[in-house]
Amino acid sequence: MNGNAELRRRAHAIRRTVIEMCRGRGQGYAGQGLGLADLMAVLYFSELGEDDHFVLSTGHSSIAVFAALHERGDYELEELVTYGMDGSRIEESPLEGTPGFEITGGSLGQGLSQAVGLALGERLRGGGSRVYCLVSDGELQEGQVWEACMAAAHHRLDNLVLLVDNNRMQADGAVAEILEVEPVPERLTAFGFAARRIDANTLADVVDAFAWARGQRGRPTALVCDNIPGKGVPSFEERQRVHYVRAPDQDWAAALVELDETEVAW
Repeated sequence: MNGNAELRRRAHAIRRTVIEMCRGRGQGYAGQGLGLADLMAVLYFSELGEDDHFVLSTGHSSIAVFAALHERGDYELEELVTYGMDGSRIEESPLEGTPGFEITGGSLGQGLSQAVGLALGERLRGGGSRVYCLVSDGELQEGQVWEACMAAAHHRLDNLVLLVDNNRMQADGAVAEILEVEPVPERLTAFGFAARRIDANTLADVVDAFAWARGQRGRPTALVCDNIPGKGVPSFEERQRVHYVRAPDQDWAAALVELDETEVAW
């Protein structure tokens, strides 16, 4: 099996796990999990080194990370289907100390600052570790994110890769209607980043973008990851409100069927 075929299989498995996690109690951040599946497949099964750091600033996107960690063998599905339930450690926005998560990212806008600190610390130690940080496009409405960008550029942190989950939605509606943040690559470039917009639902584009990021020197890198919320499940892609999905069990069962049919069509 070639590399892209293997990554596609991983992405499909991540999407199935996302749906199963939401199905457990009939709700969850399915839009983010499905939209980020391709990015997570490449990040966890092609890009991250053993000593690298991944900082999830957007805590509620943890569903995609949990699903990737399950695919890696770190979590059992039997535990993941307790996602968001009382008494479960599989929280919608996980706490620092939960295996696989380095920070508590529930309060949006703070994760990049922590990632900058990690990247600076790694450089001072003289190690070769890289730091990857995922933020949402809605988080770019937080001033602290841009303060962190200035610090990253000032310190020329070329071991830092900012990943922007650019799905154009947030809890209260479309990002463009709440507070527009585009053009994101141009704004990040103005703040001193090497920035590039990518199609984060095309595996080859994601792989190529990470290779490009590794070649940058003297400044931090940003990948603006355009993606479709609910990707892979047409009925979810068509929903107007897919930031947080509540649905009866039959809808989740149907979503699994749709996902498999879509994979065959690909």
